[in-house]
Amino acid sequence: MIRAFLAIDLEPQVIEKICRSIDDLRERIPAVRWVPMTNLHLTVKFFGNVEEARVEPIAAALREQLHLFPRFTINAKGLGVFPERGQPKILWVGLTGNELGGLAAKVQSSLLPLGFAPEQRSFTPHLTIGRWRDSDRAPKTLKQDLESWRHCVFGHSVVNEVVLFQSVLKAEGAVYRRLKVISLGK
Repeated sequence: MIRAFLAIDLEPQVIEKICRSIDDLRERIPAVRWVPMTNLHLTVKFFGNVEEARVEPIAAALREQLHLFPRFTINAKGLGVFPERGQPKILWVGLTGNELGGLAAKVQSSLLPLGFAPEQRSFTPHLTIGRWRDSDRAPKTLKQDLESWRHCVFGHSVVNEVVLFQSVLKAEGAVYRRLKVISLGK
């Protein structure tokens, strides 16, 4: 069994700008465990544990459905938290792009014949940059800090492909390995 997910990698200059911003945030929001630069991505579909023999059928189903899906651009802008009310658990960068919802829906429909149930919650494109531990408390100034970052533009990325990753959990954190690359259409 392997732990797998489908994701979009953002362009390096966008990731670098986000990481420079994280450096600014470290002092203001000290209780967050920050996601390493190499692990920043937009998850389109989390599979969880799957048999390794299913990797190729998953990739084939995605290739069949996505080879005509148009390439598109996503924009990274602003910061937010999940959940919006109560104690936050996830700190994220917002991602927008007209085709993101369509891509997520196409991925869901292409995986149904393989027995993967559709997500129960709506697709909310974001890039997780940090997580609070259950015992950690967000600073009282968090709302104001997030408001000051609301209009910060981190840049845009052209989406030419999606990547099927393996996530290997280690004591020092997850390590991601590319398994398959699925190109989008023209």
